[in-house]
Amino acid sequence: MTTTPIRPAPEVRHDALAGADSHVRLRRLAPRQLGALGLGIGPLVALVVWQVASSTGLLPEQQLASPLTAVTTGWEMLTTGELLPHVAASARRAYLGLGIGVALGLGLALLSGLTRSGEAAVDSLVQIKRAIPTLALIPLAILWLGIGETMKVAVIATAVLVPIYLNTHAGLRSIDQRYVELAQTTDVGRAEFIRRIALPGSLPGFLTGLRLAVTMCWTSLVVLEQINATEGIGYVMNRARDFGQTDVIVVGLVIYAVLGLASDALVRVVQGRALSYRKGMGS
Repeated sequence: MTTTPIRPAPEVRHDALAGADSHVRLRRLAPRQLGALGLGIGPLVALVVWQVASSTGLLPEQQLASPLTAVTTGWEMLTTGELLPHVAASARRAYLGLGIGVALGLGLALLSGLTRSGEAAVDSLVQIKRAIPTLALIPLAILWLGIGETMKVAVIATAVLVPIYLNTHAGLRSIDQRYVELAQTTDVGRAEFIRRIALPGSLPGFLTGLRLAVTMCWTSLVVLEQINATEGIGYVMNRARDFGQTDVIVVGLVIYAVLGLASDALVRVVQGRALSYRKGMGS
């Protein structure tokens, strides 16, 4: 009679189980990014609820126009040629102020971050400006610059300057000291040091500040375009308020949102390409 030998049960490796459990924990702690479709669920639900509330009379048109009414009004304004000149005027103000503010903020950050005398002269003043809301400067700006385009662009530039300066200055201060010592050892000139070490080292901070600056640019413009403006999205919304046209006001809000999100998306694309060497969960 032949007997079959009893084989021992396979040994369970606890380290493998621990590794698998750790992997599951990591996946739970660091979920994947949703993507464009996933991020659009919240706004889509809000639009559906808004439209249902308007259609059932829970939200009267006099208080807030429905999404379908706003879309119809926006299309009519676009096809008649009424909308685009105002969009162009708003974009011109916003991007002109943004460009001036970015240039000033970057220049002051380099001056303050690379020289002790520059930091003594600039940093405290920018910190004081940081504590003062930009819109609180509007009355003084009107007294100095009038109520025309110069005042609006200047206030936007002042709002943009602060996040650019703060984040670029922080980026300069966080450059690895070893690179600075290496530059000193190899007798690198000032211009070469700025071009090859200071600017690349401060790039992450600058791009973060640029995203904040774009947001500040458009939020400032919303208020400024309601001060003695004869063109622009804010002017259209202000006029619509006088006539109770909530659909036009909604169209203006949507345009502000689209322009702001498009500007931020463009900066994020540049940021992703410029900092492609960095690994992370995403911004």
